[in-house]
Amino acid sequence: MLRVETIDLSYGASRCLRGVSLEADPGRITCVLGRNGVGKSSLMRSIAGLERIQGGRILWEGKDVSALGPADRARAGIGYVPQGREIFPFLTVQENLETALAAAPRGSKVPEEVFTLFPILKQFLRRRGGDLSGGQQQQLAIARALTARPRLLILDEPTEGIQPSVIKDIARVIRLLAREKNFAVVLVEQYYEFARELADRIAVMVRGEVALGGPIDAMDDEAVRRLLTV
Repeated sequence: MLRVETIDLSYGASRCLRGVSLEADPGRITCVLGRNGVGKSSLMRSIAGLERIQGGRILWEGKDVSALGPADRARAGIGYVPQGREIFPFLTVQENLETALAAAPRGSKVPEEVFTLFPILKQFLRRRGGDLSGGQQQQLAIARALTARPRLLILDEPTEGIQPSVIKDIARVIRLLAREKNFAVVLVEQYYEFARELADRIAVMVRGEVALGGPIDAMDDEAVRRLLTV
């Protein structure tokens, strides 16, 4: 399980996370909501080890990983799909997937399961990542994270700029990973309706803080929407 405990993060004089706490349990989906610029991506990058927090701590499976770098966190089972996908455009689909094997157990290969989840990637193994559509690139980014065999999957706005049919496929995969594969999932999203369908818990961020959070069934929909529109 993931426990983020009152973490602080600053960029120079700008404080972007203020005492943020978050939970994500195996088999459950936690969704982080908020307008642009409230600190959602900074929180995800902090969990993945790409940003060094200045206060609080991050616990994964009972161990404090706050001081670990991103490679060590990946080897510990934390998978990260960044906003904007960040695939390698001049590498093939196969090569993009293989870049994640550095964080997998020695001797690992790309698991066949990623092609079961995203069949289109099997067809395009020799195609360059930059030649894929936006939706296909997002599927590749998720598949690459899964290649390292994580137990926690962090997804930063996986539906951004994606056509509706692919959004449905991504939602299906996220739900399957949590419900059937027992992943802990943290999902950043701007649209409450999409989060409402998937999430077990939500956290709504405002100006670097969690302004509202808890089980999805206990949420006041109108209160959540007000925080997303102010």
